[in-house]
Amino acid sequence: MRYALYFTPPKDDPLNGTAALWLGRDAFTGETYPAPDHADLPAAEQFELTAEPRRYAFHATIKAPFALAASVTEKDLLQVAEDFAARTPAFEIPEVVLGQLGRFFALVPASLHPPLQDFAATVVKFFEPFRAALSEADIARRNPEKLSERQRVNLLRWGYPYVMDDFGFHMTLTGQVPEERAGVMMSILSERFASFTGRPLAITGLAVFVEEARGAPFKAHSWWPLAGAEN
Repeated sequence: MRYALYFTPPKDDPLNGTAALWLGRDAFTGETYPAPDHADLPAAEQFELTAEPRRYAFHATIKAPFALAASVTEKDLLQVAEDFAARTPAFEIPEVVLGQLGRFFALVPASLHPPLQDFAATVVKFFEPFRAALSEADIARRNPEKLSERQRVNLLRWGYPYVMDDFGFHMTLTGQVPEERAGVMMSILSERFASFTGRPLAITGLAVFVEEARGAPFKAHSWWPLAGAEN
């Protein structure tokens, strides 16, 4: 089993509902949804292009999936995560937009937001004692030869390349989209998520997701509100 610390909106938040319908699965309930037929995107194609983010469910990675260190238990992790959330202030990303990162699409901040970067770095550091060391196979899966020197250092130190100065908040909406389909995908996602882009995103909670076996769908195990978050 692996655990991860993610940001995701609360279970009943409209953004979570919209993303779950788009990806085809809700991490909180486990409910699955068929892809609708769109005039420019057949259901089978959408289902294929959302397969990878569907397994992980709608989220932004804060501390990437990890196995528990031998010295701690799941109960320890959950208790500390709840306590951490209770004393960590909620905040807002001033604006989120639909972005294209390489060949995949995601909701991203319109610009670098230092409080978000600080929050992510704090989570990574604070929960490091709960993470078991990566195996050689885990390291190899990250293709370290393709990473920058700093990212390789991050991988060995924190278990994930894209942390600290290399952290980029993103809530993934697709897998790798062929170049010739990128325009269509941008148009459809712009329409689907129009109610959530060009405006702030409240970071109101911290979630623990679990992967019960390698390759299994990630599920939202627990979600705790940050201090001062509106219920």
